[in-house]
Amino acid sequence: MTLRAADLASSERFYRTVLGAIEVDPTHAGEGIIEWDDFSILAADDRAPPTRHLHVGFVARTPEQVDAFWRTGVDHGYRDDGRPGGRAHYRPDYYGAFLLDPDGNSAEAVCHGDTRRGGHIDHLWVGVRDLEAAAAFYRLIARHAGLRDGRRWDGGVQFRGAWGTFSLVCDGRPVTENLHIAFPAPDRETVGEFHRAATGAGFASNGPPGERPEYHRGYYGAYVLDPDGNNIESVFHAAR
Repeated sequence: MTLRAADLASSERFYRTVLGAIEVDPTHAGEGIIEWDDFSILAADDRAPPTRHLHVGFVARTPEQVDAFWRTGVDHGYRDDGRPGGRAHYRPDYYGAFLLDPDGNSAEAVCHGDTRRGGHIDHLWVGVRDLEAAAAFYRLIARHAGLRDGRRWDGGVQFRGAWGTFSLVCDGRPVTENLHIAFPAPDRETVGEFHRAATGAGFASNGPPGERPEYHRGYYGAYVLDPDGNNIESVFHAAR
């Protein structure tokens, strides 16, 4: 998942600070991009404005790490978006804390009995204009993106990957803008099927299937826009 930041240096300081408190360090830092494995931030520009109104939950191993995430952020002057504590309406063992990044996105550290394995992002909450239209898009690409249905509630639909989840939410919150999500594909054929399924149903292409050597050798991806204009990718990484 990629965020576009209005001020990359400010966002980098925020995420280095709070993710460092839960022992998550950058895996790559280059000109204009910082990555923490499955999470990255890029500088916004005229073609790609800042990401707004997103909620991203990061895996914490213990409640003490959740506390450290929040306390470190507050001590560095970042805005509180929810103090550390239990949220039993999500799960009986759910313990989380929330901060706002420099662009107003909600960043959470969370610990519970079903947190994601093998990655830093446990879940996303994405604000949408039309819940049924957005859910229909993700159901269309589900078999090509490794998604399956999760829980549903008034104003929200969840999809599950191998471990992480993302939820489409239409409950009066602002619509998420300028988000990029990439779903891993097992081969080039799946990338092509993803693109054909979405464009065949009338969704806009944002880049046909093909090699993207500017990212790295063996990078093969395709892009479509979801109903809210977010950039959704299927990507296959060949052995380098």
